[in-house]
Parts: sequence; structure tokens; C-alpha cells
Amino acid sequence: MLLTNFLIPNPQIILALPVGFDRRSPSCSFVTSVVALDFPLRPSRPLRCNVLHSPVRVSIVIPVLNEIENLPHLIASLQELGDPLELMVADGGSTDGTREWVRGQQGILLVDAPRGKGPQLNAGAAQATGEVLLFLHADCRMSREAWQEFQSAIAGAHIAGGAFHICFAEKTPGSLRLVERGINARTTITRTATGDQGIFLQRDIFFAFAGMPDWPLFEDVELVRRIKNAGKFAVIKTPLIISGRRYIKNGVIQTALLIFALRLGFWLGVSPYRLKKWFEDARG
Repeated sequence: MLLTNFLIPNPQIILALPVGFDRRSPSCSFVTSVVALDFPLRPSRPLRCNVLHSPVRVSIVIPVLNEIENLPHLIASLQELGDPLELMVADGGSTDGTREWVRGQQGILLVDAPRGKGPQLNAGAAQATGEVLLFLHADCRMSREAWQEFQSAIAGAHIAGGAFHICFAEKTPGSLRLVERGINARTTITRTATGDQGIFLQRDIFFAFAGMPDWPLFEDVELVRRIKNAGKFAVIKTPLIISGRRYIKNGVIQTALLIFALRLGFWLGVSPYRLKKWFEDARG
């Protein structure tokens, strides 16, 4: 997700605070113990990473909302890889022809879901049969080199999941390169990632902790935290090509600073619901 995508490390510490916010509540009421959160801090039984043997079956889940201009290009890039893939498009209520286009394609499952990255990814994952889940945004592209490095990573021992470095498709403005380098440096140093970096994980691990949280922001950051608790987090250095359209639309530096502020707020314990309201107010 664009909004969780800059330089503050993984905010694990806030989940250990003795007093925090009830993240289920838009009113952000205080709770006296972290056990009031959406999910347990630890699963009821230890998670174990399976040792996967090649070839590993991969299920790709793509959450969409009105992505008719981007989705066909992503699907084409995936089909050019030549490997058999299970493709699922989780639609949150598109009205621009996305749904009709998907229905007309062979080998792609259209999954209806409530709007929101968390619910859409959960709905797509529920239909998946692959050993590994890969979550991709509709405006990204996968190169053959990135795919090969990904396949090598998921075959490694005790790999719970991981994510990719990124490269913006747009050549200008030049400030995108600064943001790109910052994201990749943060990913390498802290082993953290956000939704537009192609997060992947073993399917059994995803369902062992009940999937993606249904938050308006930072659900991807929480997913990465859970993956890291389950095992090794791999970083694919060959980049996933992503779109900088939201940065360009709202100003690269302004957007980067807003993301930084939101992520800092989350790290300090502010509810994702309150942060979402702040974001909307900031955008006017």
C-alpha cells in the first residue's frame, strides 16, 4: 500500500505497550491491555515453516478496484513468464469494465470481495491452492529475472515469506529515484516491506494467523510483522516494477513526507483508523 511505504522501521514495539488503542474501533478508545487488539500477539501454537521443494506452486492474488488500464499489462507480464500460475483477481466492486475483462480471460479466477485491501486479499487467498501466496498490485510488472530470484528464495529452507525491492516505471521526476532508494534501503536494513512490494508467504502460515487484518491502513505492515515472527523474511533484490502514479499526482516530496508522518504515528501507537482520518484531512 502506498501509504505505508517509507523509512520508519517495523513498528513491533507498539504491540508490546501495556496500554494502547483498540484498533478495531474508529473512535480509537483506550484499552488496558494489548490483548484487546484484533488478533493474538502469538498464535495458539508455534508456526513452522515448511521446507518447500521445487517446483513450488504459486497462487498470485491481485486486489483490484477499477484497474482496467493496468491489470491487462500485469497479467500479460505474468503470462510471459511461461510457468503455470494460479491467478486470482479479488475485485472490490469495479465499475470500469475490470470485472468483465477478467471474466473474458482464461485461467483467471474472479473473486468478489468487500472493498478494502485486507478483505480482498483474504477472499482471494481463501480460493488459493498453491503452497505460496504472492500478493501483487495491479499497476506493477514482474520481470523474468525477478521471478527467477523469487523462485529460488521460496525454495530456501525456513523461508516464511518476503518481498521485493522496487523500481518506479516512470523516469521522471528525478525525486522518484530518491524515494525508490530510500524504500529499498529500508527493506534491506530492517527486513520490512509494504503492499506494493509484492509480499509473499507460505499459505499455511497465512491461515495459521487468520490472514490479513481488516484495517484501513498499515495492514500490510502488520502482515510482514507476522511473517517475520513465523520464520525468515527474504528480500528479492531484483526489483518489482511499480507505478509512481500516486506520488506524481500528489507531489513526490509531499507524498513521501505524509507517508513518513503516518508511519511515525503508527509506530507511536496511533490507531490506523485515526491515521486514515488524518490522511483524508491532509488530502482535503
